[in-house]
Amino acid sequence: MDRALDILEQLIAFPTVSRDGNIALIRYIEALLQQAGIASTLYVGAGGDRASLFATVGPQGPGGVVLSGHTDVVPVEGQAWTSDPFRLRNADGKLYGRGSADMKGFVACAIEALIAAKHQKLARPLHLALSYDEEIGCVGVRPMLTELAKAGIRPEWVLIGEPTEMQVATGHKGKTGIRATCCGHAAHSALSPTGLNAIHLAADLLAEIRAMQAEIERAGVRDGDYDVPYTTLHAGVIKGGTALNIVPDACEMLFEIRNIAEDNPKTFMDQFFERAEAIAVRERSRFPEADIKIEIFNEYPGLGTDATGAISQQAIALSGQPNRIKVAFGTEGGLFQEFLQTTAIVCGPGSMEQGHKPDEFVSLAQMQACRAMLARLVDGLS
Repeated sequence: MDRALDILEQLIAFPTVSRDGNIALIRYIEALLQQAGIASTLYVGAGGDRASLFATVGPQGPGGVVLSGHTDVVPVEGQAWTSDPFRLRNADGKLYGRGSADMKGFVACAIEALIAAKHQKLARPLHLALSYDEEIGCVGVRPMLTELAKAGIRPEWVLIGEPTEMQVATGHKGKTGIRATCCGHAAHSALSPTGLNAIHLAADLLAEIRAMQAEIERAGVRDGDYDVPYTTLHAGVIKGGTALNIVPDACEMLFEIRNIAEDNPKTFMDQFFERAEAIAVRERSRFPEADIKIEIFNEYPGLGTDATGAISQQAIALSGQPNRIKVAFGTEGGLFQEFLQTTAIVCGPGSMEQGHKPDEFVSLAQMQACRAMLARLVDGLS
């Protein structure tokens, strides 16, 4: 296991927080693969500070398996770490460091597996796909998938190595990120009735969102495989106002839909548009500028793989874990299905219970289980 741990140590040392890019880490992986005789293709973002990487060993052509992971991590500011988050610490059977569970532990195992596969005679290809900016909405994988689709890459299935404690996950909810821009009319707060408070418009919209959520909880479609078995609506950010004595004329609210497969997010979007317009119309007789503009700023599809299908059965056999689960967090799996017309499975070392937290860790036992799964996968491609 020394090689996987050496790779993980290097990966953790790159502070690839989404806002800062990942290009140094990607260049390290590119060089590491090149030393093993494996060529990589980089898909560099517009700013040049971040990139996705795709590499293949074995025969060219359709079929085979993609090992997929993201290389960005969430920030550490404000978290009470007991050691340097960007220096791997091995203690008590656990490997501590930012991204160890989510998901550089898997990435290290996948790189090791790809290098090992280079020395075997594969009958079908093994691919490695590493992306950026997953943590801010699966952003970086899309340009890579666009080019792979153009190149005719059609893998039999994709293994997304997000942390599931090595259980096979066949589903997760989709996500839609929405911005509501509320436009009011400014006034002195001493004369507040002569103005239209944009924060109040946002509050009215939030009340509508909460009413919709209550109705979903009461009578909406349910999927008992999830901890929260229904679609959720959540407001996370409200920004408005400049001073207490000014009636604000602008306010922005960010909210989201996390939908189960049976619910179409467009249905909820249509309701948001209708309810936002109704709120604004009530004010326009006095304030013609009254408005609530609704726009989607990010979205990714849910994942719904046949839990009883051949790929799921194969993944269970490889993982050695009999459970099929669905996970609360999102992944790039639905995008692989959409762009490459393939099947996606989520299975990787560690638990998201440790992800995004101080003293994040993946256990040595989970790393070993992942390495064993990938070794069996490579043997199956030979």
